Amino acid sequence: MIILQEYITVDGSSPFAKWFNQLDPQAAAKVTVYITRIGNGNFSRVEGVGNGVFECKIDFGPGYRVYFGKDGEKLIVLLGGGTKKRQQNDIRNALHLWQEYKKRK
Repeated sequence: MIILQEYITVDGSSPFAKWFNQLDPQAAAKVTVYITRIGNGNFSRVEGVGNGVFECKIDFGPGYRVYFGKDGEKLIVLLGGGTKKRQQNDIRNALHLWQEYKKRK
């Protein structure tokens, strides 16, 4: 079983929760389905974006993305989310958060 957890920053906030909580209910449901799939080991819509960070592409609305890192085989750390339009900024942010996570681990 894979464990999913949100990355918590030094100030105690979750970038993933901040993004997720702004989604409309239909988008939140779609994202939840994909996160559940990842938790079950289904990485069919996942691509690496560099330095240990992965992007799950969700073909819905503006093209939602979920960013995460894998800490070993059993732990997925949710870093954030976004849309195709802001993809490059979201990837940069996820890479930064992943580096923070690894330093604090």
